[in-house]
Amino acid sequence: MATLLFTLTLVAVLCCRGQAMPREERHKLRNQVVEMFDHAYQNYMDHAYPADELMPLTCRGRVRGLEPSRGDVDDALGMFSLTLIDTLDTLVLLNKTTEFEAAVRRVLSDVRLDNDIVVSVFETNIRVLGGLLGGHSMAVMLKEGGQNMQWYQDELLHMAKDLGLRLLPAFNTSSGLPYPRVNLKHGIWGPETRTGTETDTCTACAGTIILEFAALSRFTGDPVFEAHARRAMDFLWEKRQRNSNLVGTTINIHSGEWVRRDSGVGAGIDSYYEYLLKAYVLLGDDLFLQRFNIHYASIMKYISQPPLLLDVHIHKPLLPARTWMDSLLAFFPGLQVLKGDIRPAIETHEMLYQVTKKHNFLPEAFTTDFRVHWAQHPLRPEFAESTYFLYKATGDPYYLEAGRTIMDNLNRFARVPCGFAAMKDVRTGSHEDRMDSFFLAEMFKYLFLLFADDKDLPFDVEDYVFTTEAHLLPLSLSTAPHSSSITSNRSSEEELDDSNFDWTCPNTRLLFPDPAFPRNLREPIRSAVDKSCPRSTHYREPGMGRPPLRAQDFMANNPEHLELLRRMGVSLIHLKDGRVQLVQHATQAVSAVAAEDGVRFMQEMMELSSQQQKEQLPPRAIQIVSHPFYGRVVLTAGPAQFGTDLSKSSTGVRGFVTVAEPYSGCAEITNAEYVRGHIALLQRGQCMFAEKARHILKAGAIGGIVIDDNEGSSSDTAPLFQMAGDGRSTDDIGLPLLFLFHKEGNILLESLKEYREVEVLLSDKARDRGVDVQETEEGCTTEATTPNSFEPLDQTQTNAIDPDQSALEDVSPAPEEVSPVDEASPVEEAAGPSGEDGLQKEEEAEAAGAAEVAPPNEEKDSEKWEEPPSNRDSGSQSADELLADWREDLEAFKQMERDEL
Repeated sequence: MATLLFTLTLVAVLCCRGQAMPREERHKLRNQVVEMFDHAYQNYMDHAYPADELMPLTCRGRVRGLEPSRGDVDDALGMFSLTLIDTLDTLVLLNKTTEFEAAVRRVLSDVRLDNDIVVSVFETNIRVLGGLLGGHSMAVMLKEGGQNMQWYQDELLHMAKDLGLRLLPAFNTSSGLPYPRVNLKHGIWGPETRTGTETDTCTACAGTIILEFAALSRFTGDPVFEAHARRAMDFLWEKRQRNSNLVGTTINIHSGEWVRRDSGVGAGIDSYYEYLLKAYVLLGDDLFLQRFNIHYASIMKYISQPPLLLDVHIHKPLLPARTWMDSLLAFFPGLQVLKGDIRPAIETHEMLYQVTKKHNFLPEAFTTDFRVHWAQHPLRPEFAESTYFLYKATGDPYYLEAGRTIMDNLNRFARVPCGFAAMKDVRTGSHEDRMDSFFLAEMFKYLFLLFADDKDLPFDVEDYVFTTEAHLLPLSLSTAPHSSSITSNRSSEEELDDSNFDWTCPNTRLLFPDPAFPRNLREPIRSAVDKSCPRSTHYREPGMGRPPLRAQDFMANNPEHLELLRRMGVSLIHLKDGRVQLVQHATQAVSAVAAEDGVRFMQEMMELSSQQQKEQLPPRAIQIVSHPFYGRVVLTAGPAQFGTDLSKSSTGVRGFVTVAEPYSGCAEITNAEYVRGHIALLQRGQCMFAEKARHILKAGAIGGIVIDDNEGSSSDTAPLFQMAGDGRSTDDIGLPLLFLFHKEGNILLESLKEYREVEVLLSDKARDRGVDVQETEEGCTTEATTPNSFEPLDQTQTNAIDPDQSALEDVSPAPEEVSPVDEASPVEEAAGPSGEDGLQKEEEAEAAGAAEVAPPNEEKDSEKWEEPPSNRDSGSQSADELLADWREDLEAFKQMERDEL
């Protein structure tokens, strides 16, 4: 009976599928991968080292404590040159042995592991311990080759053991599950540790230890590490839900109770399943394979809904837990390849590929109809990982083209002068000042392997297993001496049953007798994604008394419409602050039929308002295209409801910026000779936005940018808004007007101060350097909205509306109703939530939407704003239910942050 599962060797025998990519083209792409790696690595070494990570927009290192806290995501940083350690084995794979040797010497001379700092056990294990072990494996391999690293005496392994001993105190719990954080110097106990009070951890956090700890034990001969990792895996297995054989997302490390009972293959659980299968591959213990197969059968029964992978409740696995997916599940097709289950891997990967092509990157989370749920993309490598494994399994050149797409998008949208910047919002192309260490550790490994020939590799990758951080551990560890006492607890019910699973991978030639079979699997999925974003259309059942005017067609400046409203007993009231209200008096209608039409019109207006809260417009982009930026800096901006619609422009509006005088833009522009033909910079406040736009338009400006006067405001910490009109017709405003918070606006002002001539591009999303970006399919990234947004109100709720309120309570229509004609449409946030703070922001916005209408803001009553509603359909949910849902999302995002964000 086989004791190791050499999946890739067995399945990488397929004939080519479709038109093969010429070897010269593959080599060109291989070389391009190396150039991209050099760009990222060299910028880290030049601008960031010895800091943990590079901040590519500001060209400096990220040092924990010196930069504003990002919450849990900063727990990966331990002042131990994280990116360099994480990149060691990548250097060897890319044939950079000289750089590897220099990097090892730097690690040995510069890196300290006894820092008084609290770090994530999970992140430190997979990135730092895994990086040291991968580096040690490469150093030993090179030394045995006789040409490099002849001086090496297991120094990296000694560092790895030191780090392992510093992580061990976290496992001092009654369950064996580790605390989520540990102090590298002081451990867990004592006031100086500043940790040890946590009660919960994610399943993946506790279940993604076995590869690194077992490798450390077998490299060093010390069984303590593998024993602790096995104990944690055993406990998680024992706590699975016995009916569904699924595990939850978060568990209490003391009692073993499931804190979050939703189960999927993405954030919070993902690498637990991965390590069960790979522990079998690396260690040869059949028990890990049996457990994996039992879990896998339940995943395919309950979670897999090809091509989707949707979370369910572990106690009610037929009940979906959410209607969106997170990007971390993109690793799963690759794991299915290792399992030998190729068909669902092809289907899920194709779904992910089509979502990637729609948004350029996988959004951090996306809905079942493939729209953006969380808009961030921190340059995650999981999709590239699955692409590589599927190419190895099928030999289909289609996956080479998928790899080319990944590279092209990285170069076009993420590449900046000092490296590659994470995407703050995939819809606009705006950046975040971060380049996580996993980008160098994983992305370039998988892309290089995808395009390289065997002769391009310095060693046979089939002799190694990839950890979840893509570190390389030799399969020879399965035969390394280790204590016979290190075994997992096998319960009586776990006697191996060969009928439960296959011992070898299926022959893919038999799976795919027709070379076109993989393509036939992909076609319907591609079509489903393409057709998943129809424009929303408001329908009404036909019937008697159908109103002569539809709410969706109503224009407040159309005299004919106003006359029709008058006949139905509906009139417009212009408020002093520029808002407009609709008031319906049934007794003032010209007839009973017209009054009935008026009631239906008001009902439609309420339905339209509710619908528009779900139809969320993405923010806009301001891209600095002049020297020395050349399009690399993209600022997230809020749009105006009036003026040029940038989403309908293929080119955007491009021009040099100049500061208008007066800066408020609330009077006739006095420096019209400088504003003419330029994009005017204005300050928020003192008058309506539409008034500012009219003044700069009269001065000859081609566009305008309003900068917030609230010092310190930023799209990082506040939701974007859409600028509203002034209650009058804005058809005369023929230029685009965008809004920047103070932080982003200050970047523009400082650039203008330093370089004097600054040229920008105003557009719906960032454009490629010198190349027009293809427009996203209509209706998928942005959705159609009516020219105005309306909020029907009961007559008892006619008090002034808080300009910063996002929604009002729905009110049933009455014989006499009032409806404010809100000139603003909702805008979705500039980025998905960034850690805990970001999702808390969404939670507060949801709470605000369910609250009573507040009095107007006295300081800002000259300008009208509307905060964006959330992505969720809250039409039939109470405020408590909505808040509970958002708290669940908050916890889910926290788990994502702990799982490699």
